[in-house]
Amino acid sequence: MTADLIRVLGLWRSRAGWLVAGLTVAALAALVGVALLAVAGRGIAHAVTGAAIFAGAAAALAWIWPIALMRPVLRYLDRLVSHAAAFRALADTRVWFFRRLAERLPAGLGFRRAGDLLGRLVSDIDALDRLYLGAIVPAVAAAVVVLAIFLLLGVVAPDLAVLVAAPLALALLLPPLLAPGAAEAGQRVAAAQGSLRAAVVDPLTGIEDTLAAGAEPVAAARVAEEGARLSAAQRLLARRGAWGGAAGTVLTQAAMLGALGYGLATGHEGVAGAVLGLFLAIAAAETLGLMPRAGAALAAAAASGRRLFEAADAAPPVADPQKPAPLPAGHAIRIEDVHFTWSTDRPPVFDGLELDVPEGARLALLGPSGAGKSTLASLLLKFAAPRTGRILLGGVDITTLSGEQLRSRIVCLTQDARLFDDSIAANLRLARPEATPAEMWRALDAAGIGEVVRSLPEGLETRCGEAGARFSGGQARRLALARALLSDAPVLILDEPAAGLDPDTERAFLETLDEATAGRTVILIVHRLIGVEHPTKILRLAGGRALTAMG
Repeated sequence: MTADLIRVLGLWRSRAGWLVAGLTVAALAALVGVALLAVAGRGIAHAVTGAAIFAGAAAALAWIWPIALMRPVLRYLDRLVSHAAAFRALADTRVWFFRRLAERLPAGLGFRRAGDLLGRLVSDIDALDRLYLGAIVPAVAAAVVVLAIFLLLGVVAPDLAVLVAAPLALALLLPPLLAPGAAEAGQRVAAAQGSLRAAVVDPLTGIEDTLAAGAEPVAAARVAEEGARLSAAQRLLARRGAWGGAAGTVLTQAAMLGALGYGLATGHEGVAGAVLGLFLAIAAAETLGLMPRAGAALAAAAASGRRLFEAADAAPPVADPQKPAPLPAGHAIRIEDVHFTWSTDRPPVFDGLELDVPEGARLALLGPSGAGKSTLASLLLKFAAPRTGRILLGGVDITTLSGEQLRSRIVCLTQDARLFDDSIAANLRLARPEATPAEMWRALDAAGIGEVVRSLPEGLETRCGEAGARFSGGQARRLALARALLSDAPVLILDEPAAGLDPDTERAFLETLDEATAGRTVILIVHRLIGVEHPTKILRLAGGRALTAMG
């Protein structure tokens, strides 16, 4: 647990200034609360003992007003600064986790549950705010308060300082003492939350299939089952927190009793000190009241951190070299004796594949489903690696290049190329973040969609809708093509680019494709040719090898 929490804090190093500022303001706010009751206690002590009643009351009133005005201001700044620090740290964590996932899932989610990953990316990261806001901030504020009380009472009476501060100091130990016991419960809650999200999101993602199969009762039963598991785990964690809360209350009451006991033991001379100690114990109760919950917060944050690191630390499918070779000048592709299978218990996809794609070639790669056409695209993009053999780009083995380098030379337009629920410009800039509007318009015109976009009231700022719902299938495919064309990559892999289109739209799209990709190396992966593609070479994949059909 400790290692996970330390690692989370390591991710927040860049926000150290904000985090320290939040702790500082929280400590000042807590100290002002102590000062307010200390002054009030001093005034009442004067009244109880009858010593300089009016002078003591006047002095107390003189100090109480400015302190009372400072307290709400500092409480507001405490919430403002500490939450701003937490939100910035969580934003950095979310970006870090997304990048780690992108490195480890370059070919998509595969067998991972989308709902569970969504939960890790959103809820588990959000739960990490408990580490800072629910544990670190209260702990620092409480520690400062206990130290201040000990020093203040130490001036009045060292014995009184020990009687009051000792139980309060024990309350500071509750979080680390409670956290190990709550850790198991926190892990159950985090796991149950992930399972529940998967149970809800997965059927909704494939809602058409769920409804068509009449599987709503099964899906609802699974949601209910996972919900019950989550409730049971949350009840267990709540019980742990309740025991901690009870322990914290007992300790703060012990501090008050210590002050009263001191007053009874010392008689009239110790009444003033006892009243002051009692008020300071009351002042500490507010801050220390958060400490038992801090133990549960530590456990929950550790459980969420562990789930994040489990996903983020998974080995990438193809590791990048520690020192990538420089990119070659050319971009001819050569595949030499490649053997590949997705798993050892499945038949090989490629069995000695040999292939040459010269610069500027237009290769059509044919074959039925399962022949390995899309697998070849994955190998060329380093989404997978051959078991044996090698793939060369410009005469350089791609294993010596990083994935980022390789994909700056090779870009792929897949059959399910996705448009995101953002503007057309934002979707296009995925290929080239620095692209200018003029360059985007050229890509749109080359893809045969420029006039359609110009006719839209918002032009490039038109939102595409979820999965490109704003546009027809053919229009969405042309926008995806424009995104691919916007890239400077000299090699284009077109994996079933017209899949799902009606025959007329398919023909028109492929004609546009032929014109728009002129001057680049093109690998066209299709089930069949319809006569408008104009390839320089046609190969058919069969038996794990490439057989020349023409060229």
